[in-house]
Amino acid sequence: MIRINLLAVEKDRGKKKKAVTFGTTGQKLTIGCSIILILAMSFIGWRYLALSRESSQLDAEIAAAQQETARLHSVILQVQQFEQRKAQLQQRVVLIEQLRKGQTGPVHMLDQISRALPEMLWLTTLKQVNAEIVMEGKATTLTGLSEFVSNLETSGYFKRSVEIVNTTTDPASQSSASLIRFTIKAVFQRPGEAAPVAPATKTGG
Repeated sequence: MIRINLLAVEKDRGKKKKAVTFGTTGQKLTIGCSIILILAMSFIGWRYLALSRESSQLDAEIAAAQQETARLHSVILQVQQFEQRKAQLQQRVVLIEQLRKGQTGPVHMLDQISRALPEMLWLTTLKQVNAEIVMEGKATTLTGLSEFVSNLETSGYFKRSVEIVNTTTDPASQSSASLIRFTIKAVFQRPGEAAPVAPATKTGG
């Protein structure tokens, strides 16, 4: 009679199953770790490439900004030079205008004085201190002197009122009639310049 030890076979099968099961779990762990490592490396590589692209883009933007800054700096320098040139030209224009007025003023003043002279009246002295003109001369009549003063006031080149400082009468000689010596003061003004407003006087009451 043959006896078969089935219990031993079953034990061997159980050991084999356990061994196979243990080996499968280790493989799973290895595969899982490998997948995690691959995913981590892939993420790191993707992140590195993304950061590299961003860094390159930022470098390009910085370079463009630096070029724009240099261009704007050049433009600002040109604007500053233009403003300085403009200020210099304005100063020259003002100076030229002042010189022009200074040159034409005395010419017009003398021309108007000459035009204002009536007959039988002539000037012996003419002095100018700033805008004030002092004129001395002789006239044959007081009417001629009054006409001269009126002509000066209406010429537009002298502020009202022209002041008669003094008048004296030279004694008549046998060969000529008596002459009136006079001194007048006038303030020269250019055409269009407003005359000063006289201060208001208070009256008692």
